[in-house]
Amino acid sequence: MADTSLFTPLQLGSLSLPNRVIMAPLTRARTPDSVPGKLQQVYYGQRAGAGLIISEATNISPTARGYVYTPGIWTDEQEAGWQQVVDAVHAKGGRIALQLWHVGRVSHEMVQPDGRQPVAPSALKGEGAQCFVEFEDGSAGRYPTSTPRALETDEIPGIVEDYRQAAVRARRAGFDMVEIHAANAYLLNQFLATGTNQRTDRYGGSIENRARFPLEVVDAVAEVFGADRVGIRLTPFIEIFGLTDDEPEAMAFYLADQLNQRGLAYLHFNEPNWAGGDITFPDGFREQIRERFSGGLIYCGHYDVERARQRFEERAADAVAFGRPFIANPDLPERFRLGAALNEPNPDTFYGGDAAGYTDYPFLDNGHDRKA
Repeated sequence: MADTSLFTPLQLGSLSLPNRVIMAPLTRARTPDSVPGKLQQVYYGQRAGAGLIISEATNISPTARGYVYTPGIWTDEQEAGWQQVVDAVHAKGGRIALQLWHVGRVSHEMVQPDGRQPVAPSALKGEGAQCFVEFEDGSAGRYPTSTPRALETDEIPGIVEDYRQAAVRARRAGFDMVEIHAANAYLLNQFLATGTNQRTDRYGGSIENRARFPLEVVDAVAEVFGADRVGIRLTPFIEIFGLTDDEPEAMAFYLADQLNQRGLAYLHFNEPNWAGGDITFPDGFREQIRERFSGGLIYCGHYDVERARQRFEERAADAVAFGRPFIANPDLPERFRLGAALNEPNPDTFYGGDAAGYTDYPFLDNGHDRKA
C-alpha cells in the first residue's frame, strides 16, 4: 500500500530528505545587486524544515537575466553570498538546491549587459510577455520584452559552459543539489517547444533535436554534481509568454526516457494556476511518466495536504512542492503535521522590497526565527 504521508523520509537521488514537503522555487526580487545577503540567510534559514528547499531561480550569467533584483551565480561575490545562505540552512539541519536559470527571450535590452539583444532559439517575440526592468528614475516595473535574436549554432556550447560553471560555483558554495530550470517558457523550454523553436540546424525540428540543448545542459551539470544530485523542472503543457507547443506530451515522454537513462535524481513538474488557468495533464500522463522514470517525481501547483495525499495514493508523486504557502508560513511542514491554520500570504509583498512580507511572517508560537 502506498505511503500517503508527507512526513516520512525520502531518498531523492543520493540525498536523504527528512520529509516530502518541498519548498518550491520562488522569485522574490530582493537582491538589488544580484548578491544574496543577510536577508536571504534569514529567509531560507527560517524555512529549513522543508524536506528540500529549492532556491529562487538564479541567473547563470549576465545575459541570462530578464528580471532585475534577482540573484546570480557567475561571480565570486555571488558565490560567497550563496555559501552563507547554504551555511544558514545547514546550521538548522536543512537541505537546499540551487535552481539554474536562463530566461532566453523573456528579457529586454535594458536588463542585458551593454544593451544587448536577448537570445532565443528563434527570433520570435513572445506575445504578451513582460520582464521586470529598472527605469532611469530608479523605479522598477514590468515592461514588454524585446524581440530576441536567434542563437548561432556555434554559440550554444558557450551557454552549456555557463551552466557548467554555475554548477561548479554551486558545488563550491555547498549546495546539496541543483535543479535545472527548463520550465515556464524560459530558454530551455523555448528550445523544447515547437512554437518557439523554428530552427533548421541540429537543435531544431525533431523531438530529438529540440531536446538536444537541454540534454547537453543536463550532461554538463551532472558531470559536476553527479546525476544523482541533479533535478530538472518541466512544464510540458504551459502556454505563457507566447509559448505554444504542438508536441508537449511526446516531448515529456522522450525527456523522461532520456533522463532516466542518465540516472537523474528527480523530475519536478510544475502545474501552476497563475498562468491563466489550471494546467490539466492528459489522462494517463502521470502514470506514463512513472513507468518511464525511476527517480523521484515531484509535483507542484496549488497543492494542499489532501491533494498531496491523493498523488501519493496514486503512486504518481514521491514529494510535493509548495510555493505561496511557504511564503507566508516559514514553519509550513510543522503546521501541516499539526493540522494548524496557515498564515495567508500578502501578494503586494511577493516581489521586491525588504523584510516586510519576506522574513516577518509569524511562526506557530507567534514569534519569529529565534536564531536569525
